[in-house]
Amino acid sequence: MKVSIVLLFGILAVNSQRISPYNSLKDVPIIKYNNEQNVDGSYRYNYETGNGIRAQEDGFLKNKGSQLEAQVMQGSYSYTGPDGVLYTITYIADENGYRAQGAHIPTPPPIPKAIQDSIAYNAAHPEPQGRNY
Repeated sequence: MKVSIVLLFGILAVNSQRISPYNSLKDVPIIKYNNEQNVDGSYRYNYETGNGIRAQEDGFLKNKGSQLEAQVMQGSYSYTGPDGVLYTITYIADENGYRAQGAHIPTPPPIPKAIQDSIAYNAAHPEPQGRNY
């Protein structure tokens, strides 16, 4: 029993070294780093770490000076999960909120055809104004 437990811990230790050779996050080197800030408020940055994390983002002010002024940020990041799979997220954040995409992010099921047909019918046949139903 003791031999199998020691063997199990030995296998886990070897596998954890395969996933990341760093003992803690403070030991992970920054391999690449760029940060560009422009006078118009736009920016761009990207970085890559020794454990394979990559990120990049661009940002700018949309409709500057108008009632519709909005900050826009778009970018992506990727990392290798504990399962050894590379995960990538792309995103945009603007006046419509934060929207992310990635192959591993769950998505809602499609709206059934009967409900789509009902929505289309209701949109094509609005109720008359001023009447209570």
